[in-house]
Amino acid sequence: MKKAVNIWAFPADYPLEKCLDLVKEAGFEGIELVVEKGRITPDEKEENLEKIRKEVEKRGLSISSLATGLFWEYPLTSSDNAKRKEGERIILRMLEIAKVLGADTILVVPGAVNIPWIPGSEIVPYELALQRARESLERVVGKAEELKVNIGIENVWNRMLLSPLEFRDFIAEFASPYLGAYFDVGNVLLTGFPEDWIRTLRDKIKKVHLKDFRLNVGNLDGFVGLLEGDVNWDEVMKALKEIEYEDFLIAEFFPYKSHPESQVYKISTSMDYIMGRK
Repeated sequence: MKKAVNIWAFPADYPLEKCLDLVKEAGFEGIELVVEKGRITPDEKEENLEKIRKEVEKRGLSISSLATGLFWEYPLTSSDNAKRKEGERIILRMLEIAKVLGADTILVVPGAVNIPWIPGSEIVPYELALQRARESLERVVGKAEELKVNIGIENVWNRMLLSPLEFRDFIAEFASPYLGAYFDVGNVLLTGFPEDWIRTLRDKIKKVHLKDFRLNVGNLDGFVGLLEGDVNWDEVMKALKEIEYEDFLIAEFFPYKSHPESQVYKISTSMDYIMGRK
C-alpha cells in the first residue's frame, strides 16, 4: 500500500508548488487533488491541467485521486432538478479532469437524506433519495467506463447507505467495474466497525480515506488526528491485507491554524506506524 494526503491539509492560500514540496518532504507518495474554487475548477482548461500533472510528476509523486466538496451544494438527491443536473455535470467533468491528470478515481458523495451539519437542509425520503442517486449515477457511469476512470462512492454522514451490506448491494446494482466504494475509515466508526465494512466491500473498494474519531465526542468535533481516536488500526490493516488492497491510503484532514506544516509531518509519521513501516 502507498500513502497519500488530500490537499485540504494545506491552507487554501498555499500555492500548489509549495503543497507538493511539503508532500514530498514529509514522505508521502501521492496527493489527492480537489475540484473546487481556489484549486481546480470544474471548467479548468486542459493546458492548466497538464501543467499541474507535470508539477506532480516532477517531484516523483502520483495523483492518487480527485475529491470535491461540491456535492454538498449540488446533491444528487436534491428535489431541485437543476442542482441534481449540476451534480451530474460535476461528475462528468471530474472524470475528464482525472483522465488528463492521470488519476484513476474520483470521489463522489451520492447525495443525502439530510445533511446533519447544515441547519435547515432538505430532508429527502430515504427511498426517494436512493432512487435519485441511482438515476444520476446511471447517467454518468458510462462516461467512467469510456474514460476508464473509477467513480468511488464515499460513505459519509448523509443518513443513507447506512450499513456495509446496503452499501455493497447499492454498488452491485450498477454491475460496472468502474463504479465502486471510496471507503472512509473514520466515517463509519460512530455506527459500526471499519474492518467489518472492509471485509464486506472487498474488491469494490477503489480508494481508502484515513481519518480517526473519538466515540465519546460523537459529533463532528470527534474527528481527530490519526492514532488519537478509537479506530482499531491493527484490525483495519489486517482487513485491508486480507482483501489484498494494494492501492493508496489517503489521509484527509484540515490544517492547524498555526504551523500547519507540522501536522503534515505528524500525519505522515502516524501513517508509517499504521502501515507497519516503523
